[in-house]
Amino acid sequence: MKYSLQKLIVLIKRLGILFVLYQLMRLVFFGYNRHHYPDVGIADMLRMMEGGLRFDLTGLLYLNLLYIFLYLLPLPFEKHKAYRKFLFGLFLVTNALGIAFNLIDIFYFDYVLKRSTVEIFMFTGEKNMSNLLIQFIKDFWWGFLLFGVFVYLIYRWYLRVEDPSFSERFNYKYYLSGLVVLLITLYFSIVGIRGGFTRDTRPINMNNAGAYINKPLEMAIVLNTPFTIIRTLKKQAFKPVHYFSDAEVAKIFNPVKEFKSDTSMTKKNVMIIIIESFAKEYTGVLNKDIPGYKGYTPFLDSLMLHSHTFTNAYANGRKSIDAMPSILTSIPSLVQPYVLSPYGTNKLLGLGKILKQRGYKTAFFHGAPNGSMGFDAFVNLAGFDEYYGMDEYGNKADFDGYWGIPDDKFLQYMAKTLDTFKQPFVSTVFTLSSHHPFRLPKGFRDKFKGGPLEIHKVVQYMDYSMRHFFKTASKMPWFKNTIFIISADHCNQSYLPQYNSTVGSHAIPIIFYEPGNTKEVKMDSTLTQQIDIMPRLLRKLNYTGKILTFGNDPKTEKHPFVVNYSGGTWEYMQGDTLMQFRNEKVTGLYNYKKDRLLKNNLVKQQVKAPDFMLKRLKAFIQQYKNRLIENRLTPDDH
Repeated sequence: MKYSLQKLIVLIKRLGILFVLYQLMRLVFFGYNRHHYPDVGIADMLRMMEGGLRFDLTGLLYLNLLYIFLYLLPLPFEKHKAYRKFLFGLFLVTNALGIAFNLIDIFYFDYVLKRSTVEIFMFTGEKNMSNLLIQFIKDFWWGFLLFGVFVYLIYRWYLRVEDPSFSERFNYKYYLSGLVVLLITLYFSIVGIRGGFTRDTRPINMNNAGAYINKPLEMAIVLNTPFTIIRTLKKQAFKPVHYFSDAEVAKIFNPVKEFKSDTSMTKKNVMIIIIESFAKEYTGVLNKDIPGYKGYTPFLDSLMLHSHTFTNAYANGRKSIDAMPSILTSIPSLVQPYVLSPYGTNKLLGLGKILKQRGYKTAFFHGAPNGSMGFDAFVNLAGFDEYYGMDEYGNKADFDGYWGIPDDKFLQYMAKTLDTFKQPFVSTVFTLSSHHPFRLPKGFRDKFKGGPLEIHKVVQYMDYSMRHFFKTASKMPWFKNTIFIISADHCNQSYLPQYNSTVGSHAIPIIFYEPGNTKEVKMDSTLTQQIDIMPRLLRKLNYTGKILTFGNDPKTEKHPFVVNYSGGTWEYMQGDTLMQFRNEKVTGLYNYKKDRLLKNNLVKQQVKAPDFMLKRLKAFIQQYKNRLIENRLTPDDH
């Protein structure tokens, strides 16, 4: 028995170094991303580090469960050098992977504002992954240096904590005592993984981090990346929600909208431009309240002055794959990306299919290698018949070495291709040059001055590319008969403090531009989101028929709203108010217009959330989850 207990002590010591390293990485994470946490003080950080131990325990037990089992399992050959080397290698490799994913998120968080989940593996299928990895190493070299140091510390500590010397004979006492220690350890390991002792304790999940924070964004400090990846390896299906009866929920919020028009449908072309990483922060015309700030998009600023521009608009996600269903099918990616969820094959009635039924030609353009991020598969579900990617572009010599064909060249190719289409057509393009690693194409590297962030130069290049595209397109016969809709997929790096909140980090421009139509020109402060684009467009086209949209119909919606999901928290905006809802209770209430950094939580002042807002959000959640579960995402699915 003594030998088995000594082994257990050795095991605890070896795992102990990992807890120390994870706390160090938590501090590095906080330090590197300090600009996102201006209100976090020492007491807050200590509370989050204490809570982080709970998630580190679960994550490390997940990673090391096989090692724990094999190390404590009483075997007659356990003292053999080959077996000990195997265990050493297993411990080192599994924990090196955990360290690597944790360190990656120190840098990646700045772009997506959350810990990575299983979605991170979607990038492994990219054809240019090796080039992206090399560039990542160049940009964040000190992270790789830190990785080497941490792995070396694990290596040295493991060897320093020596295995106990074996003196017992291989008899029944040896095997029995070893099995007892193993079974007890496995029991407590399972308890640690689940997060509690009681039978009804549910496995600890990411939402549990909310107990240690003041704001949803702080959950990333409490959590660790191995935990968030492992917890989402098997996509969890939604559970049905029943806040209201079917009749009640339909009265509060009904995503099925019926459009009727007294005039025939306007057969205007539709050109949707989704700009990679295009935040409201980067524009000048939408930030006139900031003295001296000119932004980085002079052309798009000028276009907004001749458009119906929504100045209070928001993305419904933080990644490119979130934007696609939001814009093209009016179905947001909340809680988990729709295209990666168990519901990604549900029947849809997307914009392409709706307009195709009215005689439109449908096409989608993306300058990346065909198949990148699964765009080709999704746009097909959304009803876009033709796909134009790097293969159709044909000249691989123009490949930027990272993501695809630079915006300037690809947008010119698209303009010429559109000129061959029979009208009316609906086409979507997803740009790519304003993506990390933020490298300008050859010939442009000294053209733009940029700003304090790396992304500013490529935003200027994107703006130049858009100017070039519109100049070319304006000479083509289809141009004046086209509605251009310009939006972003999500935000990216932030420099201005006004955008360092969950509200600011989703703020984007949404622009409806119709050449020559001065009646539609205005700066519109109506709350707007990506899922509003489809119903707004169909109203403009005088469409008659039913659609399913989780967004706002501009004709019938008296109280425009925006819904998002951030850090395990539902966020609902209406009027001047932001309401945060987590674990079945309102946790935050802010006047987001006056309190842009969300410092004054009215819940702490005993202010109650407006009953209408809470009912509306609950009805939205019920309709959203239940319809996804039941595959009722078309207007005919009652």
